[in-house]
Amino acid sequence: MRIVVEHAETPTVPRLRIAVLNRCFAPRCGGAERYSIKLCEALAQRHEIHVFAQEIDAGLPGLHYHRVPRPLRRMRWLNQLFYAAWTAWATRHGFDVVHSHENTWVGEVQTIHVLPVRIGLFQNRNGQPLRGLRRFGRALSLIFSPRLLTYWLLEAARFRPRAGRVIVAVSETLRERMARAYPGSAAHFAVIPPGVEPPPQPLCQTQSRTRLGLPQSGPLLLFVGNDYAKKGLKVVLDAMRGLPETVHLAVVGDPARIPPFRERAQNLGLESRVHFLGAVGDIDAAYAAADLLVHPTTEDTFGMVILEAMAHALPVVVSAAPWCGAAAELADGEEALLLADPGDAHALAGAVTRILSDPPLRERLRRGGQAVVVRHAWDALARAQEEIYRKIVAGRDR
Repeated sequence: MRIVVEHAETPTVPRLRIAVLNRCFAPRCGGAERYSIKLCEALAQRHEIHVFAQEIDAGLPGLHYHRVPRPLRRMRWLNQLFYAAWTAWATRHGFDVVHSHENTWVGEVQTIHVLPVRIGLFQNRNGQPLRGLRRFGRALSLIFSPRLLTYWLLEAARFRPRAGRVIVAVSETLRERMARAYPGSAAHFAVIPPGVEPPPQPLCQTQSRTRLGLPQSGPLLLFVGNDYAKKGLKVVLDAMRGLPETVHLAVVGDPARIPPFRERAQNLGLESRVHFLGAVGDIDAAYAAADLLVHPTTEDTFGMVILEAMAHALPVVVSAAPWCGAAAELADGEEALLLADPGDAHALAGAVTRILSDPPLRERLRRGGQAVVVRHAWDALARAQEEIYRKIVAGRDR
């Protein structure tokens, strides 16, 4: 099932009562959460949206919030199981559609934001199945790990094909990998990528740098991601050594993960050029302060930061597919510069140098990025999601 989101005329959908399952309903939690929040914001214009979350920090008007208890803070896998059971009970009556962004068994719509456990355990990064001793070792780790086994069983229930269930991938690349891992469920798959919206008004770069305590002069690279290791911060730091001393780097993400990367920056002699900002409340200011985004990720099912950077007219350097799902739809050299190997610091430094030293290339990438933003308007994506709801409700009525 392929959902077309561009210029799609969908039938009028009656006002529905929709339950949305998302443990952390807060922008700071990551791209998956921002996807859920923006989709809820768009859908709330026409439907009654009820959010079931353990953390709520969005404050969107027109939404109904239901705080889920969190008695098991230290063991995330037990908390995931508790959340799944609690929301299954809480949403068993009174909703037209239950839409889950979490690893749960409940929900007619299941949106998949991260690589499924079955893929992470038994496929390599290119999507090919592991064999021999490596596969045997992974099977043993699954059997003897209550954490992995819990996630595995929740996921198996989530992907179980049944009438009226639609499993949404956030990129075509992810859908293809899901189909190899769960071939029996492939007929239930759809693709709805993340959206983006331009900032209400362009922010001043000088004022944004001042607000964030960043240097006023010199090019500024931006890195955004909570999982610094998977998103490639080590490679970015290595690449900084090959760039002029006037080039600085701003790092936005989980403050708890900063210490080892700050130490690495110091060991590389970069302490005066790398600025760890932690979790930034106003992410628009970080984009406005920067000159380009670097995103050499090793695992992104899509990569919302790419769209956000493009919405702020930033050129983007990003890993190619299959490392980054969004890259599969980007034209190299026109809409972004794609890295064939996200671990190649020399190639990353070269791509940054090309952008900084070539004004026509910078302008071409900015224009190309704006075209990508137009393709990912949130309202069109919300209409595609509504089409899924409409078919589920109509099928149930029949």
